[in-house]
Amino acid sequence: MQTLRRIWLDEQGAIASTDLALICTILVIGMIVGLTTMRDQIVQELGDVAVGVASLNQSFSFAGATLTFEGEDFVVAGSAFVDQADACDDGCIGVAVAAQHESP
Repeated sequence: MQTLRRIWLDEQGAIASTDLALICTILVIGMIVGLTTMRDQIVQELGDVAVGVASLNQSFSFAGATLTFEGEDFVVAGSAFVDQADACDDGCIGVAVAAQHESP
């Protein structure tokens, strides 16, 4: 505990407040740029996932079956579904993040 108190009260090599403000400003600007880039990339990836999901074909079909067990017939009817074209199947889902120029 004494060592921690001695380090806390030590003022040798203290940073002037102007230097600290400059360093914090540079760090905040870097964080803003990094977070903006990360946001744009996440939006782009989610757009890619949306396009992938939209291009799935959900058509299916299976034939019916009949099983005879101990003189009784068990029947399962066949079924089918054909996926029709939706409004956005022509590729209307697209996400593009373009660089924006900001005025000073």
